[in-house]
Amino acid sequence: MGLSTAYSPVGSHLAPAPLGAGAAHRRSAQPHRPRRALLATVRCSVDAAKQVQDGVATAEAPASRKDCFGVFCTTYDLKADDKTKSWKKLVNVAVSGAAGMISNHLLFKLASGEVFGQDQPIALKLLGSERSFQALEGVAMELEDSLYPLLREVSIGIDPYEVFEDVDWALLIGAKPRGPGMERAALLDINGQIFADQGKALNAVASRNVKVLVVGNPCNTNALICLKNAPNIPAKNFHALTRLDENRAKCQIALKAGVFYDKVSNVTIWGNHSTTQVPDFLNAKIDGRPVKEVIKDTKWLEEEFTMTVQKRGGVLIQKWGRSSAASTAVSIADAIKSLVTPTPEGDWFSTGVYTTGNPYGIAEDIVFSMPCRSKGDGDYELATDVLMDDFLWERIKKSEAELLAEKKCVAHLTGEGDAFCDLPEDTMLPGEK
Repeated sequence: MGLSTAYSPVGSHLAPAPLGAGAAHRRSAQPHRPRRALLATVRCSVDAAKQVQDGVATAEAPASRKDCFGVFCTTYDLKADDKTKSWKKLVNVAVSGAAGMISNHLLFKLASGEVFGQDQPIALKLLGSERSFQALEGVAMELEDSLYPLLREVSIGIDPYEVFEDVDWALLIGAKPRGPGMERAALLDINGQIFADQGKALNAVASRNVKVLVVGNPCNTNALICLKNAPNIPAKNFHALTRLDENRAKCQIALKAGVFYDKVSNVTIWGNHSTTQVPDFLNAKIDGRPVKEVIKDTKWLEEEFTMTVQKRGGVLIQKWGRSSAASTAVSIADAIKSLVTPTPEGDWFSTGVYTTGNPYGIAEDIVFSMPCRSKGDGDYELATDVLMDDFLWERIKKSEAELLAEKKCVAHLTGEGDAFCDLPEDTMLPGEK
């Protein structure tokens, strides 16, 4: 269990509580950094007499157990449960932007066991900002009130050095949205600084084999920035989310072919999460047959299919008035499940990963979405049984060029010198602006 502190919502005082016997050992060699806020473990109402007086919560913790609060103190004995061997070792999952709409859908999937499995207890470490801290408390209260038997700890904070301590997974969702008139280069710089700081925090305090999934846009280059600032964590462990694009592509292929989407496999999104992304129909299959054998409409495949996938988010916003939070959360869950469960024989999945050593000839030292397979151990291998033609390769190279240009824009954040930003066009996806 991680560091817990009692938090008083009626004042600014944060009082640290002593670590319990079951707490994870804190690393002693941490870099000096500003102490923005301590991690707080949210309390529920089981100690109502101590916590609430005239409707105002107090900072007092139960005298017997000051390292945890509420239901997490009274129902969970880690050592006793371990002895039964019915539980796996507790997995620690950090989520940034935890008070946002995407997280509001995702956190309950994580807590329910849908993602990591019904025998996997989980601790959720929620990262927000000073402005969102009260909302984080509300999120944590909802999680407690949902009575998930696998959810053993909920903690919140605004300091990534506290929240990321010893985490096994870091789901980096929080990022600044693109405002009216904001150039893509400005967004790269603003959000890049966020992910540089988070990379440094992960490097300092996270598990040495932490898996990092970057969702905040522009996610490919943010993932590159993050991994460059975490040299002690394998670069292979960093992912940029392109699973929603893959899911959208599968849906469109299924609709066109008149089949249910469980018949569609081997769909790849190549490249950047932008309008240069390449939904690959050459390698995709429908019920084991190449898509081009089932869908004879080449013009649709080469033109309308790609445009539909790219613009899906924008159309959704027009229809509903909000971005695709729920389906994004589903795709995050899918991306994790693809790494913690074995890939079905012959199939693969899309994720943005570090290109160094890739077998396709794509430029090295960028984060690029490619087809991957996993044995279910959290790791992956790039698929090698991939077809390539001139049409596909030409579009892959365009997305590669864009990511190389983005990389130059953030050189000051990756330790590679001064930034030089010369992006030829605005390629932000509709719905990401």
